[in-house]
Amino acid sequence: MDRTYLYRHRDLLERVHAAAAAPPEEGRIAAVSRASLRTDLTNALERNRRLTVRVRQLEKRLSESLGETAWQESGLGASADIDQLQRRITLLEQDLADIRGQLDERTEELDAARAANRELTRALNQAR
Repeated sequence: MDRTYLYRHRDLLERVHAAAAAPPEEGRIAAVSRASLRTDLTNALERNRRLTVRVRQLEKRLSESLGETAWQESGLGASADIDQLQRRITLLEQDLADIRGQLDERTEELDAARAANRELTRALNQAR
């Protein structure tokens, strides 16, 4: 029976509420109380909320995964190998810049040593 049937027939609804509020008859045990039903409803609503959050998380992960796969298969995204090569190129370019700096310093030192050598050679030749 659907709940809406009870709400359309107020007399039946009142009987249901009266029966739920009445204490159990002598010798009979109440199988379900209003409090236990409310507790069950609260627990079911909380579980539903947790499941909704989990479904959203899984949908997000699936969406990201499908998007990444589509991006790679379309050829627009760089593959993992290309990314790794790009990082290696960047490191090698940095090393090259450092080595060029060292080379420039040594070239300046060599030029200074040559200039000093020329001056010494001139000084020796003039002294003779």
